[in-house]
Amino acid sequence: MTKTPAELVLMAESGRLLASVFEMLDRTSLAGLSTLEVDTLVERFIVDELQARPASKGQYGYGFVLNCSINDVVCHGVPSATEILRDGDIVNLDITLEKNGFIADSSKTYLVGQVDPAARRLVQVTYEALWMGIRTVRPGARLGDIGAAIERHAKRHGYSVVREYCGHGIGREMHEDPQILHFGRPGTGMVLREGMVFTIEPMLNRGRRSVRTEDDGWTVRTQDGSLSAQFEHTVAVTATGVSVLTLRADERSRSKAA
Repeated sequence: MTKTPAELVLMAESGRLLASVFEMLDRTSLAGLSTLEVDTLVERFIVDELQARPASKGQYGYGFVLNCSINDVVCHGVPSATEILRDGDIVNLDITLEKNGFIADSSKTYLVGQVDPAARRLVQVTYEALWMGIRTVRPGARLGDIGAAIERHAKRHGYSVVREYCGHGIGREMHEDPQILHFGRPGTGMVLREGMVFTIEPMLNRGRRSVRTEDDGWTVRTQDGSLSAQFEHTVAVTATGVSVLTLRADERSRSKAA
């Protein structure tokens, strides 16, 4: 479950490369692109530019590099040639990358064009909730501390937390133990130890937390049609706290405060 120092070095490299994928997307105008075009763009960047492997492709029979989850889609949105990103949308892009046998996992919710203030607020609070969870990570803390911090922040702002999906351990496999819930009670659950690596990936809804899965077996939507947002990072427990392995350049000031 815990990683050796040598394994952590390799995981940090995978995380650094994955962060560069999002930095590429930050420079890309998404409006007018199909979600399949975004998938193709990301695959070419990972394979050709980074000399790495998109770890999601082929995992569990999934045929694409990423998930594109638009507006009321909570997670696992499937890329499509006919689904076009339009002005006013919010879209979560969830991407994995494997290099030298180790996998990193991260996601970001993008604002496409001019997004209304209510949607912007949901995205901002979800991002803050991710960092509330990250800041609890240190040796001796418990898994329940992470979920409690996220849930408390979400409820303070009037949002619900999706409970059906959670963070997870990660390393040579995309999904390892333990599960990282985004709700819970402080002081409960497994004790965190140096060398543990896992994802934190809260999904917050503007409406109720209930979700439903589409007939494609992948796409998960809010039951009431309300907007949903998500952010995710892969983190490692260090001797003194936490290291965010998928940290992007624009987030370095946040990391110092974690």
